[in-house]
Amino acid sequence: MKKRFIATAALTTVAALALAGCSDPGTGGGGAAAGPADWPAQDADLSGTTLTIWAAQNSNTVPDSVVSAFEAATGATVDVVTIPDPYEQSVQTKVATGDRPDLAFWQPTASQLTALNASTNLQSLDGAPFIDAYTPELKDITGILDGTRYAALISTPAVEGVYYNKEVFAKAGITSTPTDWDSFLATARQLKAAGVTPFYDFGGGTPWATQWWVQVQLADAAKDGLWDRVNANEEKFTDPTIQGAIDTYQGLIQEGLFNADLKTATFEDQGPALLAGEAAMAVQVNSYFGQLQSLADTAELNEKIGFFPISPSGNVGTFIPDQANALVAFKTGDAAREAAARQLLSYWLGDGYADFVNAQKTVSLQSGVESSPEVPDALLAVSDSLGDSVGSMQALAVANPDLYLNLGDMIQGTQTPTQVAEATQAQFEELAKAIGTPGF
Repeated sequence: MKKRFIATAALTTVAALALAGCSDPGTGGGGAAAGPADWPAQDADLSGTTLTIWAAQNSNTVPDSVVSAFEAATGATVDVVTIPDPYEQSVQTKVATGDRPDLAFWQPTASQLTALNASTNLQSLDGAPFIDAYTPELKDITGILDGTRYAALISTPAVEGVYYNKEVFAKAGITSTPTDWDSFLATARQLKAAGVTPFYDFGGGTPWATQWWVQVQLADAAKDGLWDRVNANEEKFTDPTIQGAIDTYQGLIQEGLFNADLKTATFEDQGPALLAGEAAMAVQVNSYFGQLQSLADTAELNEKIGFFPISPSGNVGTFIPDQANALVAFKTGDAAREAAARQLLSYWLGDGYADFVNAQKTVSLQSGVESSPEVPDALLAVSDSLGDSVGSMQALAVANPDLYLNLGDMIQGTQTPTQVAEATQAQFEELAKAIGTPGF
């Protein structure tokens, strides 16, 4: 296995998405879609074949165990190439100029598959031998665009929900977790009355977690077709549902339910604060738990940290797959390499999967493979919530505007909640037009 780091210039989000949404600007975009008969045996000889996997800086070690075993089993060489952040924009820029790997880590959502112009640039994974091995609730949760499967899920999608400090709850006399939004806020106010900071968030630097606060409030509406209506230009970010969620977030900040250094705090501050009990709760996704795992062992995490999903009417999680959760296979115009890429996917989620799960200390996606015994309880709770979860904006909307940046401006006092919604709607419309969405 070889690893390389490739530098590339990033475009702005709007420009990159617009490029990716056009007809294929690259070369060599042929290659027939893979079907059930086109999946080689997992151990077929690949001597002399070199495959390239593009990965982000936070996913470039994920393939290690699989790649080493696959090379030994097949004689192939697999070159893992690190694409610098911002990963998605950098990949889109390279693909738009005709540069393509064999495989790449990619967010398996409709908006991000559209951004890659999936029907032109990606192999179909329909008929893959590993599909039926997925647990039923995960089999079709993501990775599908316009009825075609383009992404292979390799780890459980992230869920927007609440990580909490069990010891802080116990000390404040809280014996059960909230069961809906109203009880969630009642718990926060009880904690504040006990002298505890209820919520920890961050607005310094890149405040990407701010949007989770809005999106968990939209879970019920998402189940009722909110993002379908937004995609059809029948509902807007400025209409009462999304605007109301933004207003509520601002109201909780003004009520003093967040850390005092909200404007300057960073992601790196959030994990230590929750572990130390400086705050009781954080609305976050799975990558946050990775930070907690770097700070404490499994025993300490099981003792201190719990998780529950939250939504207006109950405990419904909001799932948001990220690029580390899935892989896509590109059409390169080389039929042998395209087949070899499918073979690597088949091995990854076949003979190599159990070792991958244990190497990553992660939750298994397959009924026939046990999760790693080193998975903390909170991550098991995250996985358990997926069956009843609903898609996030990133999973269900045709485009992904910079809601989080606008919310960060709101925290800094440079945008009002109304301006946040207006700016997000304007960018959404621009992105939707760029990719040819009907109604825009």
